[in-house]
Amino acid sequence: MARKKKIEYHSYTEGTVRYMSCMVCGNYERVGESAIGVKCSNCIMKTMMNQYPLEDKSYKPTGRPAGWHWMTEFVDKDGNVFHRGVEQPKLKGTLQPTLVKQSKKKTKRRTKEQILVNRHNKKKAALKKAVKKQKDFLNHELGDK
Repeated sequence: MARKKKIEYHSYTEGTVRYMSCMVCGNYERVGESAIGVKCSNCIMKTMMNQYPLEDKSYKPTGRPAGWHWMTEFVDKDGNVFHRGVEQPKLKGTLQPTLVKQSKKKTKRRTKEQILVNRHNKKKAALKKAVKKQKDFLNHELGDK
């Protein structure tokens, strides 16, 4: 039976410290004198994450309005009746769905650039008005026509 030839990865010594390139990505890591191969911590983390994928913990909407479970009585579009968030299966389909008014949308805050553009436009309009007033004065036109 033939033995596999072990590959020694590129290494260099800086003073008394030996560095060797990672077997996967090629980044250099500190190693001992007898090491013949190394994997960096980033590559180990990537392989571990692939082995154990994270659970999807994102928010999944129910289709019910915010605070529905605090209402004394809430009926969803399927006819399910809830009293303070607790379902009442005996009352299913006996009541009309609860109408919930939509909250008004918040206005977005203006950026600094938008504020400067608006200020510039106001000054421009005021300047235009002043120039027109001077032209009317020079042309002997009064504003009381």
